[in-house]
Amino acid sequence: MSAEESRVSPLIRMWERVARRIRVPLGFAAAALYVFELARRAPLLPPVYWSLALVVPGLWLRGYASGYVKKNRELTQTGPYAYTRNPLYLGSILIALGFAVALGSWLVAGVLAAVFLLIYVPVIASEEQFLRRTFPEFEPYCRRVPRLIPRLTPARAPAAEGPAETEVTSNNFSFARYLRHREYNAVIGAALLYLCLFLLNPAVGYFLSRNR
Repeated sequence: MSAEESRVSPLIRMWERVARRIRVPLGFAAAALYVFELARRAPLLPPVYWSLALVVPGLWLRGYASGYVKKNRELTQTGPYAYTRNPLYLGSILIALGFAVALGSWLVAGVLAAVFLLIYVPVIASEEQFLRRTFPEFEPYCRRVPRLIPRLTPARAPAAEGPAETEVTSNNFSFARYLRHREYNAVIGAALLYLCLFLLNPAVGYFLSRNR
């Protein structure tokens, strides 16, 4: 490890520890703000429908990635991990953007962007340090696959022998891993949030009119 890395690493570790501690409170605060804005003003139907173009791919990407990843056991380089090193986080970003579009609130969009910067950036940096220490093949993998914005074609790993390159195919999607990671909770949460988009504001309006 270089002198520069030794200076940066403690800062990353400290930032990551703080991020993990405030992740849940910040998530609840962002959700509370979203519900407050939703109760205050009804969303328009076109943005809600357009949001599906972000939320559905985000849910699919998270589910697809969860069926490949073997956390802390091996470096996953197949499936969506051949396009981006962080498909789970990319899926979360798409879902958050989709619900910001559905609500049509710049305030909520700004808060969600701030939450991502405060939480996911240090967590990603910390996870990359762990992977770099744990898996010797991580550094070459970083050179082939971008951190977040996906490649257009799947990355190819160097062959075991010789200079030729072959596509990474050592791992396949596992529905059992998907279930073990409980990624279906994201689908349930998104469905409930869409239900709120359609029903919460009318319900609040009806309750207030009844109590006048």
